[in-house]
Amino acid sequence: SLYVSEYFSQSAQKLSFYSWYGNAKLFHFHVPEDTVLLRWLLQASRGKGPECTSMEITVHFRHGAPPVINPLGTRFPANATVRPSYNISITLSSAVQNTTFVNVTTPAAGDWFIAAHLPEAAGRIEVKGFSTPCPYMFQADMFVLRLTDMPVLEPGVPMPHTVVSPAKPLHVKVFVPKHAAGMRFELRSCMTSEQKACAVRVMLGSITLPQSFQRILTCMGNINCSLALDSPPWEKWLQIMVESLGTANASVSLKMLASFTVCRPGSTSSFLNFISLNQSQAGARPGSAGAAGSSAQSGGEAPHNTSGQRSSCLQNQPVVREDLDVVSVRYRLLNGPSVPVNSLSPALLLLNLNTGMDSGGSLVVSLLLNKTSLSLANATVVACVSPASPVLSLNATRNCSTAFSQGYPLSVGTSSVEATLIVLYPQTDDWFLSLQLLCPKGQGECNTAEAKVTVFAYLTPCFNDCGPYGQCSLLRRHGYLYAGCSCKAGWGGWSCTDDTKAQSIGAQNLATLLLTLSNLMFLPAIAVAVYRYYLVEASVYTYTMFFSTFYHACDQPGIAVMCIMDYDTLQYCDFLGSVVSIWVTILCMARVKKILKYVLFILGTLLIAMSLQLDRRGVWNMMGPCLFALVIMIAAWVHHGTKRRHCYPSSWKRWVFYLLPGITLAFIAISVYAFMETNENYYYTHSIWHVLVACSVAFLLPPRDKHKKPWAWSQKLTCRYQICQNDREELYAVT
Repeated sequence: SLYVSEYFSQSAQKLSFYSWYGNAKLFHFHVPEDTVLLRWLLQASRGKGPECTSMEITVHFRHGAPPVINPLGTRFPANATVRPSYNISITLSSAVQNTTFVNVTTPAAGDWFIAAHLPEAAGRIEVKGFSTPCPYMFQADMFVLRLTDMPVLEPGVPMPHTVVSPAKPLHVKVFVPKHAAGMRFELRSCMTSEQKACAVRVMLGSITLPQSFQRILTCMGNINCSLALDSPPWEKWLQIMVESLGTANASVSLKMLASFTVCRPGSTSSFLNFISLNQSQAGARPGSAGAAGSSAQSGGEAPHNTSGQRSSCLQNQPVVREDLDVVSVRYRLLNGPSVPVNSLSPALLLLNLNTGMDSGGSLVVSLLLNKTSLSLANATVVACVSPASPVLSLNATRNCSTAFSQGYPLSVGTSSVEATLIVLYPQTDDWFLSLQLLCPKGQGECNTAEAKVTVFAYLTPCFNDCGPYGQCSLLRRHGYLYAGCSCKAGWGGWSCTDDTKAQSIGAQNLATLLLTLSNLMFLPAIAVAVYRYYLVEASVYTYTMFFSTFYHACDQPGIAVMCIMDYDTLQYCDFLGSVVSIWVTILCMARVKKILKYVLFILGTLLIAMSLQLDRRGVWNMMGPCLFALVIMIAAWVHHGTKRRHCYPSSWKRWVFYLLPGITLAFIAISVYAFMETNENYYYTHSIWHVLVACSVAFLLPPRDKHKKPWAWSQKLTCRYQICQNDREELYAVT
């Protein structure tokens, strides 16, 4: 046999601490057909700085779809079926790099996904630039060993083969046709080269993670042995590997035979009528009349096959796939949403999810029983949703399983007329919904009974759009798109349905009131600025108070939210007002000439607006203007002190009662903002930041100029007549 090795690599990604699925870094690979060995090369590394400590990286694997993970131990939504992912842990301790290999023999062909993340996030809000986080990098590479000339086993034809040695297993494959109800695999004339009874192990199917349903057949001393499989995967290549369990020098000769039991589907008259309707509406074209007539004739003959429908092993219900948006699909039944279900053969619906871009959402299947259509009170409609192949025999003893997969069961009856199933990240494949009527006293009781079940099936990016306390985000890894829920207000879980740590309505209202009303502490600063004739500064403080109030009213995670304009606009105006307020306050303290002060006001505001547009959360957007303004203030104070030949400001009362309290409040505010804020205490620590900054501004504003008189409203606004004296000379023109 000829083996070919192939290598696939993707760029390294920087890992994040886990708080929601968007923090997990996804790697997407495609394993080619006829692969007999898959090897993952996982490389993890960290930085060399003192902030880097030992860390544990969790890596999840899954075939067909992104892995469904739950590192935080939260609850999934009701009716969601979750199977734990296969994962390993990689520890970075003293070494700055770790290399790990993961081998998978006879892997399933198609999409494979790897998700890696760090432990749970601490919840601390870090200001960008104040601290340098340690970089943890992860890269996944894939090696595959592929057999280029894998022998094909033809159904019904015994094929002789030889297993040379235990170190060289035999690989063959067989194609499973559509509507295959069962498969029987046989080993015949199995003998060693020493003419003894053989000892071999046969593995049918490929390995998939997190669960593998590979079937193993061990033949010890038997000349012939066989294995029967129910519902093998339709229209797929089934890989078979035969290993010798004998001595190293003995070869094994054998014959392999694969046979299939094919299920005859019922009539699809409704689909033919649908084609006939489309052709008749398309308009008259040359030759189209004959085609439409033949289709209509087929549709007309279909009712005569009604008796044959009940004798077939399944009843196909035609389904149309309707693509709505990215990772958003609706399935529409051509016969209407109501499906007739009987006890003789299951009704079958095909849900096509094999485009390669459907595995990043949630498949939702809902069943609603029409109670008036069911004449038997104790009868139950059982259903099974399964990938790759349908379950063709539904009964109380079977657990909704096929040859190489485990389906998801559903049931409706007179006691419970509605059932819903949510499949998170369904694997890329053809999915099938099988429905059948069961009676507790046996199938003979149900022979003439029929039930009507309304079926709703759709693919959505996020189930229930993540609810009122979550936001559905569309994530991307190269060209692959998938969705995840980002929860707020203490809610958690896959679809933000876990209320274990959720904030109450009262707590949400309190958070909103604290973050908005704390901005009213700018009113004293505005009053002081107006009283001292700093009208431009008062205007800036008013702008900051207004936009900070309504930004935090719009930024709330719960239901106490009010947005007067676009969120991004409110955020930008809030950040701009905060930085400009600090800028004009420090320049006002410098006591420079008015013309120079106002030029610096305008120039600094324009530069701050530009820097916020480049990086809104960068620490230097605030620290840069502050430091530059402090340099100007110190230079101005030195100039004033040198000119007056004493310390400036000269009054000790000014230092003790105004400057020192204002500077202390400002430093406390910066410490709270930079080092104390977390997701849990944000609503009161940030409110403290508002109060401290506003109070520090009121203390730091300098007194008014000496030549300016206080506001005297009685002199400014007069309500009496005045006799005005005109001192101008009157010039008369003599004509």
